[in-house]
Amino acid sequence: MISQFFVLSQRGDNIVFRDYRGEVQKGSAETFFRKVKFWKEHSEDEEGDAPPVFNVDGVNYFHVKVAGLHFVATTRLNVSPSLVLQLLQRIARLIKDYLGVLNEDSFRKNFVLVYELLDEVIDFGYVQTTSTEVLKSYVFNEPIAVDTAQIPALGPASIFMQGNKRMPATAITKSVLANEPGGRKREEIFVDVIEKISVTFNSSGLILTSEIDGTIQMKSYLTGNPEIRVALNEDLGIGASDYRGSGAVILDDCNFHESVHLDSFDVDRTLSLVPPDGEFPVMNYRMTQQFKPPFRINALIEEAGPLKAEVTIKVRADFNSSINANTVLIQMPLPTYTARVNFELEPGAVGNTTDFKEANKRLEWGLKKIVGGSEHTLRAKLTFAQELHGNIMKEAGPLSMTFTIPMYNASRLQVKYLQIAKKSKADNPYRWVRYVTQANSYVARL
Repeated sequence: MISQFFVLSQRGDNIVFRDYRGEVQKGSAETFFRKVKFWKEHSEDEEGDAPPVFNVDGVNYFHVKVAGLHFVATTRLNVSPSLVLQLLQRIARLIKDYLGVLNEDSFRKNFVLVYELLDEVIDFGYVQTTSTEVLKSYVFNEPIAVDTAQIPALGPASIFMQGNKRMPATAITKSVLANEPGGRKREEIFVDVIEKISVTFNSSGLILTSEIDGTIQMKSYLTGNPEIRVALNEDLGIGASDYRGSGAVILDDCNFHESVHLDSFDVDRTLSLVPPDGEFPVMNYRMTQQFKPPFRINALIEEAGPLKAEVTIKVRADFNSSINANTVLIQMPLPTYTARVNFELEPGAVGNTTDFKEANKRLEWGLKKIVGGSEHTLRAKLTFAQELHGNIMKEAGPLSMTFTIPMYNASRLQVKYLQIAKKSKADNPYRWVRYVTQANSYVARL
C-alpha cells in the first residue's frame, strides 16, 4: 500500500502527482528531489547515488529512474520494498505501452491519459491491476503522438532487420491503442534478444569471471490474438547436466512469462504463446558458461618521475568487422592526489572524447563507435600534487567499460523462427528480430 505516487523530470519538475491517502505532508516531491540531488553531501557514498529506498522524517521513499524520469512512491507504513519497486517499474512500462514513447514530452502531452491509467491501476493506495491488456477495456483517452524525429537515434541499434528490409526502432514507439492512418490495424511483431554481460579480467588480460543475463523481449501489434511459436537453438541446454554436444549453448537457469506454454520445449526447444498487449519478457535466462567476450581491455600505469606517471589503455574489438559497438565509455579511477591529466589520442582518431573528473579523480574515455576487429589506444600523462608513496598500482583502477553492440549476442542463443497462426492466407504479418549486447559489469584489474 502506498500513500503517494509522482513522476519528476531530471530538473525536479513535478510532471504527475497523485495523493491517495493524505498521510504524507505536502512538499514530499521537493523533499525527495533535494535529498537525491544532494545525497553525496550527506552520505559517505563515494558515488553519491541515493539508494532506491530511504527514509526522511518517518516517510519511506521508493524510486526508480526510467528514461531520465524519477518514478517515486511514498508511504509511512512498513511495506515490502521489492513489491513497491516492481510496481514502479511496471507502471513505467505500462505508461510506455500506452504512450508509445516514454519521455518528458510524451508525459506532458498525454497527462490526461496518464492520470486515467493511474486511477485504474491504484485505488486508495492499493494496486488493482497493471495488465496492459485488461486496462484497454477501461481507458478511453486516445494518445497524442510525439514527434519521433526528435527522439535521439541509437545508430545501428535502432534498426530492425528482416532480410533486406529495414525498419527504424521508432516503428515500435507507438501506443498499443494506435492504428495506422485510415484506421488499419498494424500486423507486426517485434522481438529483442537483449544480453547484459559481466566480465572481469586480471592484470594479464585473462578472464576471471564471466556471466550473461539475457531477456527475450516481445512487443506485438497482431490482431485477433493469434498463437505464436518461437523456435530457439535445438542444442540449447538448461543446467550443467543437460549435455547436448560440444558447442551447445548451456544456460544455468531460465524462467518464462505466464503466457508461455512449454509443451514442446523439452522436445524441440519451441515456445508457444498468445502474446498479451504491450511489451513483455518472453524468457529471462542466465549463463555462466565460458564465452568469448566482445572486447579485450587492459591498462598499464608507470611512474615517470617523482610527481608524474603515464597511463596506457588499450581496447580491442574481438567481433566481426561488419558489426559496430556504440556509445563506448571507459573509466578509470586515478590516485586521489592526481592534480592534472594530459591526454594523447592516436593520429586520426575520430569521435573520441577524453575528460578528467577532478571531483572524484576519474579518467573517462568515450568512443562514439568501435568497428569490429579494430584496436584503439589512449595515453594519459598524470601530474600529482605530492610525491608517490608506495605502489601506484594499488592507488588506481580498476578499469571499467560500458557499451552497446547491436546485432550481436555473446551467448549464441538464437531465435530460429517466429511462426504465426494466420487467420487467412492473405495475412502476412511482419516479424522483426533484433539482437543487442550491453555491458552490465565489464572490469579489468591493473
